[in-house]
Amino acid sequence: MTTPANKVVALTGASSGIGEATARHLAAAGMRVLVGARREARLQALVDDIRAAGGEADFRAMDVTRREDVEAFVAHAEARFGRLDVLVNNAGLMPLSPLAALKTDEWDRMIDVNIRGVLNGIAAALPRFQAQGGGHVVNVASVAAHQVWPTTAVYSATKYAVWAITEGLRQEHPDIRATIISPGVVESELADTITDPTTAAAIQEARKVALKPDAIARAIRYAIEQPPEVGVGEIIVRPMGGAF
Repeated sequence: MTTPANKVVALTGASSGIGEATARHLAAAGMRVLVGARREARLQALVDDIRAAGGEADFRAMDVTRREDVEAFVAHAEARFGRLDVLVNNAGLMPLSPLAALKTDEWDRMIDVNIRGVLNGIAAALPRFQAQGGGHVVNVASVAAHQVWPTTAVYSATKYAVWAITEGLRQEHPDIRATIISPGVVESELADTITDPTTAAAIQEARKVALKPDAIARAIRYAIEQPPEVGVGEIIVRPMGGAF
């Protein structure tokens, strides 16, 4: 019998930050986790740690922008653990910059990872959830899904898209849970992708009050562990006193 304590959870973007913390947290709670990202060595180290602590975990290297990778990732969860109960679409990029900087390659990459990556996850998981009569998609968005600041125009657009896609999924499939997790500033590698010097400096100042990734992991666990009749639509988690 599947219970909140032994659910099978597949997480993308799990080689660092929120994804890594969430994998550790859910595994410690007894859930079986499959972690995915591009950095295979980090995934192997994470799985080794989880197993050493008594948890159940596996990994598969993948790129969320490649639909075939995401399909294989979800199929691996089924093959390894017998089913998939929860998909956490966590992979994301945040190379902030003013629009006038015309960093169009970075815009394209954000669209590919932040939007298409989520859609690829839904495309892989949704037919399986429909066939088994239920499932849960958790999409990691951002407070930037609700507000725009200078330099966040494209990033905010991608995260609003995640918000809209998740809400559409919820309305179209009342038997499948859909949750948006919108973090404020969190300690992670996201800011490392910023190539605009002025923006990078401003973000470093804002990150002085950044939350630990475990704060977001706890929010994800809360949504997953609710009884079947309870759907958590969105959780916004931000540091006390922070602007973001």
